[in-house]
Amino acid sequence: MIPRIPMKLLVLAAVVAIAGRAPDTAAQADRPVIVLRPGDALRVEIWREADLSGEFLVNEDGVVTLPLLGDRRVIGVPIPELRDSLISLYRAELRNPAIEIIPLRRVYVLGEVNRPGLHAVDPTVSLAGAVALAGGANPQGDIRRIRVIRDNEVILHGISIETALSAVDIRSGDQIFIDRRGWFERNSTVLISGALGLTSIVIALLR
Repeated sequence: MIPRIPMKLLVLAAVVAIAGRAPDTAAQADRPVIVLRPGDALRVEIWREADLSGEFLVNEDGVVTLPLLGDRRVIGVPIPELRDSLISLYRAELRNPAIEIIPLRRVYVLGEVNRPGLHAVDPTVSLAGAVALAGGANPQGDIRRIRVIRDNEVILHGISIETALSAVDIRSGDQIFIDRRGWFERNSTVLISGALGLTSIVIALLR
């Protein structure tokens, strides 16, 4: 005979199970929904189909023109949903293709960095990641003197701690500038060497 489980134990087990899942649900709800915006790009990589692969710009109307598929409106669609939809459409046109679709933000990283210019980054990449893709600050650059210009307005001018970079969102069209270190910082080694040399001369003369 199978022993009967008391009703109180069943209720308690159900409550514990629901409570255990609650944090995950809340965490998913707190995650921002990533969507494409005008100015973004979509990278399509299809194995053995070089003519169909590449990076395709999302225009001001939120439309991207893709090989085989033509014009597709992509703004406002959550990235996982968009990826599944496009892969399904491509598979209807191609026979068993291996397809990868990657959304991209296009930002300019300029100033005192090792690889200045336009960089395409994953939407989940923070400001710190964009600077890293540009090779980071060069010896003349000061990461604390960072500026971000969006739509002709400065939205960030300097930071107090470098960890703040990881919390800053970026958008296509953003211009990120790393300014030069101050004159004293750039020349401190020479100044200190000169001061030490002068001190040695003075001591030698006083002997």
